[in-house]
Formats: sequence, C-alpha cells, structure tokens
Amino acid sequence: MPLFLPGTIFYGMKDLYGRLAEGLITVLSGAGISTDSGIPDYRGEDRTRARKHDGDSGPVTYKQFMGSADKRRHYWARSALGWPWIRSREPNRAHRILSRLEEAEHINGIITQNVDDLHFKAGSRNVIELHGNLKQVKCMGCGGMSSRDELQERMLLDNPPWKRLSSDYSPDGDALLSEDVTREFRTPGCPACGGILKPDVVFFGENVPRTRVQSCYALVDECDLLLVLGSSLAVRSGLRFVEHAKNTGKPVIIVNRGTTRGDASADLKVDTSITQWLETHLAEPEISPRA
Repeated sequence: MPLFLPGTIFYGMKDLYGRLAEGLITVLSGAGISTDSGIPDYRGEDRTRARKHDGDSGPVTYKQFMGSADKRRHYWARSALGWPWIRSREPNRAHRILSRLEEAEHINGIITQNVDDLHFKAGSRNVIELHGNLKQVKCMGCGGMSSRDELQERMLLDNPPWKRLSSDYSPDGDALLSEDVTREFRTPGCPACGGILKPDVVFFGENVPRTRVQSCYALVDECDLLLVLGSSLAVRSGLRFVEHAKNTGKPVIIVNRGTTRGDASADLKVDTSITQWLETHLAEPEISPRA
C-alpha cells in the first residue's frame, strides 16, 4: 500500500502521476529490482544470518583488497564459486518494463547501483552502472582490461576443487564462504604484468569515478521526475541524486520494501512489489511513444 509521509508531498497527486505518465523519467535502481531474478538484496535478515552461520566476514573493502594478499585470495575464492551463478541470472518483468519505457522514450536513462548486468540483458541501452559491472576485470598495475569469463577459466584450472563446491550467494555474486575454506585458493595475477587483478566494480570505501557521477547528474537534470526502484539509499553514491532532484525542483517517487534514507525527500514513497507497481502505473495500458 502507498505510504504518504507527513510533510513530504510537495506535488499534488494528480500532478505527480501526470508527470509519471507523460513526463521524462530518470530511474535509479538498486538491489531490490533484481530480487525477482533470484538475487538477494543486501540488508535482509536472512542474509545476515547466513553470513554469521558460515563464518563469512562480509564484503571486502577497497582498502582490504588492495592492502592484503589474504583478502584478495578470499575475494577471488568466493567469486570463483559465485560467478557462474550470477552470470546465469536473467532479467525479470521489472527490467523488461523499463526497457520498453526507454524504447518508448518515457525514460531518458537508468542509473543503477547494481553490478549484475540485468538492465543491459533486458535490452536497456542508456544505463549508467554507478558501481561498475562484474563481467569486466581490471589490472591495477598496467590498467589492462579483460573478461571475467576468461579469468574464470584460469581460476578453475588452478583450483580444481572449486568445480565441486556449492554455497549460498550474496547480491554481488560472491559465495558465502569462511576464510578457513578459502585459505588454499590460488590467487590469479595479471597475465600481462603479474599485477593485482580487481573486478571493474566500485568496492566499499572506493570512490565512484567523477565523470560517471557527472553523467548521472546530467540525466537527472534532463528529466521531469526521478523514480527510485529497489534502493534503500543507504550509501551516499545513490542518495545524492535524490537530493539533487529535490534541490532542482524535480519530484521524486521511491518504490522500495522498507524505509530508505531518502524517504524525507520523497514526494511519494510506496512500500510494495516493484514489478506490481510498474505494471499498475507504467506498463498498462500498452506503452506508447511519448508525445
């Protein structure tokens, strides 16, 4: 059911839904849009219990990854097990609705905090992956880029037991494994220079590239309404675009299970299924090109 927060309805409902139906929309998506594709979100109680049960230490930060060979080994051991699983995920109905909205020119672009590639798989084209994409790997020494699939082949050749392991998975595609299990994993190096290999994603404690942030601000400046789908806005990297929209007079709608850090800035906050909400307000009747 819709949740209207006192003091946050800056636009009348008729005007707000008029902008939603006829205006140009920028979408900010988070982990909640991918749960219907089988990918867990970040902050559910079940995920916390699973990590504690398995003795898993949680996401590796940028500082830990770059400063510790043990942490890099732990990261790549979990990733070697989780990559085939995350790679096999398919877009859900919500991703596909957004793709059709972009084709009909109702959406000028998607800013996603996800690294799962599902917006592109669904057919969306103007997608800014705020935190990068797991399918690319970067050498922190020579700067060379390579595919994650290629690295996977190398890791499984060097670590045959990983072909037989199984586990639960995190939103980033990592397997939930304790450091005791990953201690014997052989860590890959750059085939060109031997340098540190890192997935081309923004780790906790790492800055989003400035040019990428500026491109996101530009999308919000062009739109008539910012639509947040499935993000708790717990990290500053996404929250700043909600604040920017409000500071520039753009209405904000947030659709998310549970509270978010942006609720006080929302003109409308809805606590419901993202797919159901999109089907109700943007998928039916059949989408037609924006006038």
